[in-house]
Amino acid sequence: MKKAILYINQFFGQIGGEEKADFEPEIREGLVGPAMELNKQLNGAEVTHTIICGDNFMGSNEKEAVGRIMKFLEGKDFDIFFAGPAFQAGRYGNACGVICKAVKEKFDVPVISSMHIENPGVEMFRKDVYIFKGGNNAGRMRQDIGAMAAFGNKLLNGEELLWADAEGYYGRGKRHQVWLESKEPASKRVVDMLVKKLNGEPFVTELPIPKKDTVAVAPAIKDLGKANIAVVTTGGIVPLANPDRIQSASATRWGRYDYSKMDRLDAGDFKTIHAGFDPAAANADPNVIVPLDALRAYEKEGKIGKLHEYFYSTVGTGTTQGEAARMAREIVEYLRDAKVDGVIMTST
Repeated sequence: MKKAILYINQFFGQIGGEEKADFEPEIREGLVGPAMELNKQLNGAEVTHTIICGDNFMGSNEKEAVGRIMKFLEGKDFDIFFAGPAFQAGRYGNACGVICKAVKEKFDVPVISSMHIENPGVEMFRKDVYIFKGGNNAGRMRQDIGAMAAFGNKLLNGEELLWADAEGYYGRGKRHQVWLESKEPASKRVVDMLVKKLNGEPFVTELPIPKKDTVAVAPAIKDLGKANIAVVTTGGIVPLANPDRIQSASATRWGRYDYSKMDRLDAGDFKTIHAGFDPAAANADPNVIVPLDALRAYEKEGKIGKLHEYFYSTVGTGTTQGEAARMAREIVEYLRDAKVDGVIMTST
């Protein structure tokens, strides 16, 4: 019987939510949370251990977390390693990628995870890990676990592996020569594609070229002492009533708030509605996210010419790239109208 090990975070490890995100690495014999479903769907293999680690602990203490988990695995007999699914949770996706890459490098076993396309872990680790195209929330748990297990079964049983799209994982930038059953020569295939393109018909290229959304670096501000500076944040700082009803995660809304007559943001007047971090510090002092107090000091000292009258706020956790780009385009129009010279972008 082949053996597998699963890595999960504190939430799916049934330790707790955000308040337990600093949970230190732990290995448990047997099945915890998603490991039960994974074990059901593996064919000829069993999950022997579950590793649990808080997302914040992995993110803030990566070297220590990885080192401790590597020690857990020393002497363990396992043939394959799984992590997640991480859905659209960025810190979880990063943690899954980090530990899978480390396990692959040290123990030379296949490593498999699953993430939503908007999870930053996809671009960070797709070349190192089999990352399956997953859903954006835990409602897809059984389906995403199923995809991971099915591919794990193929690897463990030595079955023929298909290309990334056919298997369901994100392409890893690796190309292999494949002999088609049709034996149709490349010359004919390429002419067929060209004809379809000329006729406006759909076709699929055999050599996809990744498209990168690159942003040119803006020129340096020549004289900060005369510059109009604005603040934009994804840290979710809003007036107490959250008048724009910005979502605490997967945001599609943003707000614009006048702080021109203030020297600092006072607790009780402003708060964070961000669901991706412990809000205690930000609610006690909103200036740790939107540093109005420090910028007012800079303004009085002449280090910046002027602080723009408004700050702009939304929430980053779970927010898709498409929605983020759309909100940015809308905010930029206000910044251009106000002749803003530079933007300080703050997060959590």
